[in-house]
Amino acid sequence: MAKLILTHEVTGLGEPGDVVEVKDGYARNFLIPRSLATPWTKGAESDINAIRKARKSREIASLDEAKALAASLSAKPVVVAANAGPGGRLFGAVTTADIAGAVSAAGGPSVDKRKIEIGQSIKTTGDFTVSIRLHPEVSAKIGVKVVAD
Repeated sequence: MAKLILTHEVTGLGEPGDVVEVKDGYARNFLIPRSLATPWTKGAESDINAIRKARKSREIASLDEAKALAASLSAKPVVVAANAGPGGRLFGAVTTADIAGAVSAAGGPSVDKRKIEIGQSIKTTGDFTVSIRLHPEVSAKIGVKVVAD
């Protein structure tokens, strides 16, 4: 087992600054090459504290702000334009980056694409619901309307 310090959020594993133990192959082949984690050392305590401070400054400060933001996001659907063929089938799929860009374009806040969770791949035009994690305790469900470009 390898002991690592997470530098980015990894779904199902932890938040930045967490110290986790994972299998060697997962660490060597996935986490470390993608800069999602660094090897743990005894002198890394200052790194862990710096990562945690940076994470707190980026997070939405209070739970009330996150709830208010969730209410404003879920109030209006977001429109994503994509290339579609006859019958409404898309050439490709709508990605989390597309949704994050559409939220910003609609006048909403800047949302990290890694915080957006799509249930199943969006490969057709229509109305869909996706979830955005705004705070560890608050997630917003927003409507996404996919239209042909």
